[in-house]
Amino acid sequence: MKVSFYRYMLAAFAAASLSAAGSALAQVDVTKSTITATSKQMNVPVEGKFNRFSADVKFDPAKPADGSAQFSVDVGSYDLGDESYNDQVRGKDWFDAKTFPQATFVSSAIAPAGSNQFKVTGKLTIKGKSQTVVVPVTVTQQGPSQAFDGALTIKRSQFDIGTGEWKDTSVVADDVVIKFHIVAARK
Repeated sequence: MKVSFYRYMLAAFAAASLSAAGSALAQVDVTKSTITATSKQMNVPVEGKFNRFSADVKFDPAKPADGSAQFSVDVGSYDLGDESYNDQVRGKDWFDAKTFPQATFVSSAIAPAGSNQFKVTGKLTIKGKSQTVVVPVTVTQQGPSQAFDGALTIKRSQFDIGTGEWKDTSVVADDVVIKFHIVAARK
């Protein structure tokens, strides 16, 4: 039970980090957008998703340097598909959602990285700990909307995710992959 909880918590941490990496021209449609986190517990992948997040994104592919992205993820909304695991992930050893209810990402630069590819640099903050990250993002047109897709690997230990007995990375790996699919209407 503790091993599964740790795996879910790690996935939640990754999801929070990932959500901060997207960009768009207009309001993000959270009903069409997803943020997930995948960790490995005893080398078995475990994925969860965040059900509540908000974003303020401004992006024009012709002027990427003028763009910006700000995300806020409700870490208490992390869903592993089992309420007992979800409760554990919200606890002090993992997200400590009562003390640190939000994980955030604020961009500081957006640069082209190839056809429809961009690198979004910014500050990711989880559980009161901040790290500068560079997130690769692919932008595609979907009718009147744009989609922003990417993945970022983070180290959970850099954010104090998994403390106490969960600090040991031999059971739950330190690496967490955050994946996101952000959809926004074009202006």
